[in-house]
Amino acid sequence: MCAPGSLTVRWVSARYWEILDFALGAAMWVEFKTVRAKLVGYVVVLALAVDDGVETIRVYDAAHGFNEMHRYTRSGGKQDGTEFYSGTLGEGMLAAIADIEGGYRMMIEGWRR
Repeated sequence: MCAPGSLTVRWVSARYWEILDFALGAAMWVEFKTVRAKLVGYVVVLALAVDDGVETIRVYDAAHGFNEMHRYTRSGGKQDGTEFYSGTLGEGMLAAIADIEGGYRMMIEGWRR
């Protein structure tokens, strides 16, 4: 038996897929990491099933320590990132999830053009 406090969880990570629209082939991938209950990193991806595989449509992440969003285009691929939310990383991750859930159809349509 361990003494209270002798086991310390240093980090926790989680990841999951959410099907947004089965008929359209739209899904969202969420992955995040916390340290002592503080979110320290995340990625939220809008993906689209296409005839020859899966295409990335949009990525929100904290790879550079702030809330950043990358658009993808059919012709140019990944575009430069822009800050999309000025709050904490936790708030940014929730904002990214809400953006994708509420706007994935429009994002996919923009990618198709």
